[in-house]
Amino acid sequence: MIHMGRSERWINAESTGLTKVPQVTLGFWILKITATTLGETGGDAVSMSMNLGYLYSSLIFLGVFAVFVTAQISVKKFHPLVYWATIIATTTVGTTLADFADRSLGMGYAGGVGVLSLLLLASIGLWYRCLGTIAVESIHSPASERFYWVTIMFSQTLGTALGDWTADTAGLGYEGGALIFSVLLGLIAFAHFRSAVSKTILFWLAFILTRPLGAVVGDLLDKPVTAGGLALSRYSASSVLLLFMGLCLLFLPQRAATKSH
Repeated sequence: MIHMGRSERWINAESTGLTKVPQVTLGFWILKITATTLGETGGDAVSMSMNLGYLYSSLIFLGVFAVFVTAQISVKKFHPLVYWATIIATTTVGTTLADFADRSLGMGYAGGVGVLSLLLLASIGLWYRCLGTIAVESIHSPASERFYWVTIMFSQTLGTALGDWTADTAGLGYEGGALIFSVLLGLIAFAHFRSAVSKTILFWLAFILTRPLGAVVGDLLDKPVTAGGLALSRYSASSVLLLFMGLCLLFLPQRAATKSH
């Protein structure tokens, strides 16, 4: 039996032509929307139900995010559990950070959306300027991975603020907000299949918009009836969503995206 050394395994992984992020399929979007909804209910469970507040909850989730993103960058190939655990970490920290900025710092939803939009655009712009592309298929180096995860964290935080602004300030409520974001995602899907618009731009637009969709759906599940929610337990809702994600990981195909050259 021939045993490969660590360097040989690295060379073998490189030769497969695969990245450490998943191929973008219908299953990917189902998991992404579920993860963003879980981030909303899970973040609220820690900051509100446990009464830790937005600042301490954000610090906790930032620590969790740092652990998982380090693990994701360290692994040599695509691991679905590591990848989706990192996504959940970004969406929970996005929930509490957005609430901290909007409520504790007094920015308000509109202010939070404005500041976070600028941070997201700056992250994407710097990524493109440094590496020349922001396509998912190009994420196969530590530098591209760092840009990828920072951009995702900003998009998740922006999505929380945008979802809250749509439901509350714009007066659409949770159901109205869910409908608006679902329609927008439907239009992006139509453009993906029926137009010549850049697939990379459409991917990031869809990725960003799944977060406010998850935010308003999460709020619909756990907010009080008097506020337009269903008043479900945040712990129960989070547990069910986590279980559903686990089943999706078992039964939906999870393949690594192919590298672009």
